[in-house]
Amino acid sequence: MNYIDIKEKFIQIYQSEPIVVKAPGRINFLGEHTDYNNGFVLPAAIDKNIYLAVQKNDSNRIRIYAANLNDSIDVSTSEIEKNSKTWANYLLGSFYELINNKHDIQGFDCVFGGNLPIGAGLSSSAAIECGIIYALNSLYGLNIDKLYMAKLAQKAEHNFVGVKCGLMDQYAVMFGKENNVILLDCRSNEADFLKMKLDNYTIVLVNSNIKHSLASSEYNIRRQECETGIKTLQKEFQQIESLRDASIDQLYELKDLFESHIFERCEYVIKENHRVIEFSEELRNNDLNKIGDLLYETHLGLKTQYQVSCPELDLLAKSAQDMDFVLGSRMMGGGFGGCTLNIVESSKTEQFKQKITNIYTDKTGITPDTYTVTITNGVELIN
Repeated sequence: MNYIDIKEKFIQIYQSEPIVVKAPGRINFLGEHTDYNNGFVLPAAIDKNIYLAVQKNDSNRIRIYAANLNDSIDVSTSEIEKNSKTWANYLLGSFYELINNKHDIQGFDCVFGGNLPIGAGLSSSAAIECGIIYALNSLYGLNIDKLYMAKLAQKAEHNFVGVKCGLMDQYAVMFGKENNVILLDCRSNEADFLKMKLDNYTIVLVNSNIKHSLASSEYNIRRQECETGIKTLQKEFQQIESLRDASIDQLYELKDLFESHIFERCEYVIKENHRVIEFSEELRNNDLNKIGDLLYETHLGLKTQYQVSCPELDLLAKSAQDMDFVLGSRMMGGGFGGCTLNIVESSKTEQFKQKITNIYTDKTGITPDTYTVTITNGVELIN
């Protein structure tokens, strides 16, 4: 679905003229599970979008139609609570955070949908949250800045969806810049925009079409495990506030104090932060070969140390690594399903898609989806 489809559907249902907001998905080159540890991440917005057609309705009702799902809700603005329909909570939670922070907004109508795959690890949730907040900010003239909007969207994810995510997804969706990767410091929220010069390479995502039910619960468990690791480190190094502050030598020095799985989680996060900084330097130097190696290293760490991969993702990453025209590959996102990110020689893109599809289908009986993506701008009005 494109934005014209969404706008026309809105006019058909609600008989009024909406504003239309484009909210992109995001990829993350490196820095998986480092954001909630106050570390560094390297996301970028991509040209797969959620479109939201939105307009005031001069009532106390919130009426939303999910075009891709052919589903809808109609609730009172005075009775905002978690909905049995999971998709609705991204929008209702965002509205709740706005009113909970004393912003004067009333009922609205919304139709949303697009070509951003749901459940593929491309942050469709952040796109929906940021998109609706951006739209309501525009409609009601709230004059709130993008960073504040991103933080409200993050709170919606925490309080209504129940995933204690970091700010990376919402930040990338809000601040994405065409042909740039964002080096985001998740402690200070300061960012550098680095040109992504892929030359003769193309970004290809392969969706495993697997989403294990462990994803949300295990995400929160990993966060708790990291907090446990910090407390252990603080017994000797009081100045450590997060894993971002810990060196690998400090971790090794106290190894005997850790349960083995907590040690593995901490080692992964500390090393991943180093990989993000190294990736950024190699990007500045335009050393693409080293970038590919770092992607493979991260996948191995997510598989063996952080333990958030799954057999299907491992199959995709290993199959890509066996192809000499693939620069690098790794699982991407919270884990237990979703996509792999692959950097592929542009002239071999279709060959890669066909080959990876055949291997994966033969081994799993599941047909993956493949997407060629480019790096684009963040949330914006498009009409």
